Amino acid sequence: MNHIYKGKALEVLKTFTNECVDCVVTSPPYWSLRDYGVPGQLGLEPTFQEYVNKLCGIFSEVHRVLKKGGTCWVNMGDTYGGSWGNYGKRLGKQRQKECKRYERKGSLPQDFKPPTTNILKKSLTLIPQRFAIKMTDNGWILRNTIIWQKPNAMPQSAKDRFTNDFEYLYFFVKNRKYYFEQQFEPYTEPLKRWGGDTLEADKDIPIASPESYKWAYRERKLRPNPNGKNKRTVWNISTVSSPELHFATFPKELIRTPIKAGCPKGGIVLDPFLGSGTTAIVALEEDCNYIGIEINPEYIEIANKRLAKYREKYSLYEMMEEGSPSTK
Repeated sequence: MNHIYKGKALEVLKTFTNECVDCVVTSPPYWSLRDYGVPGQLGLEPTFQEYVNKLCGIFSEVHRVLKKGGTCWVNMGDTYGGSWGNYGKRLGKQRQKECKRYERKGSLPQDFKPPTTNILKKSLTLIPQRFAIKMTDNGWILRNTIIWQKPNAMPQSAKDRFTNDFEYLYFFVKNRKYYFEQQFEPYTEPLKRWGGDTLEADKDIPIASPESYKWAYRERKLRPNPNGKNKRTVWNISTVSSPELHFATFPKELIRTPIKAGCPKGGIVLDPFLGSGTTAIVALEEDCNYIGIEINPEYIEIANKRLAKYREKYSLYEMMEEGSPSTK
């Protein structure tokens, strides 16, 4: 543990022992959105069906290495059909026109094909939903669909639809009984409406009729939880830019709650798509250990630099770039 392993997520996961991690928090590469310039990368499959199948194959291995009482949190965004995605240097900015021109010239790499889909152009492909359904078909239990609402979402050029300002965070478990520490948020409604500290019924508030359910509710004496109310499933969290990567990354506050709720102190948090290392940093901040897998050596270098200030504090071993985790 407390290592970053270089390689494809599926291949590295196969070297791990059964039920060795307590919690999984990750955000896999989205389909047809970005070319990371690494052979074998996930997200450039010619069809979204192939992408979903590959991704669920990886999470079948995640299911194996996750403890019986473990939790799994997956952040995903959607893609529009017919947009051809952003393939960076391979296709340039003209997208579909450039794609066809490159095909005619035969200058694309042999192992690369433009994305094809039966989804109509301009329609959402519903990849998060397809992924969640296939995960449950494969035996995962979906406990929550969390909405990550972005108050500082980037403007979008489309004039015939609304600007998308949210993504999904799925909360999966492998068994009905699992580790979970309840999280709270402040009350938003005025407590004095029910009588102040005791939440006693306020009989001055008009009600429909004595026979209605509201009458019985207002006659009760309730006492609020001093910690607040049970946390809801719409999380308002701003995106955070990265000076190293030049685009928005996994915000720390988005994954802090999953780690606090789904991983015991001293447990191990796995991120099979570690990227720049945010999951590892938050795991350490919450007194947990981490295991990271990343295919891009440049990202491993960035993650190492970000984690360097934590090594002495947490007495970490030197990070490994290749190999399988210790069995000690």
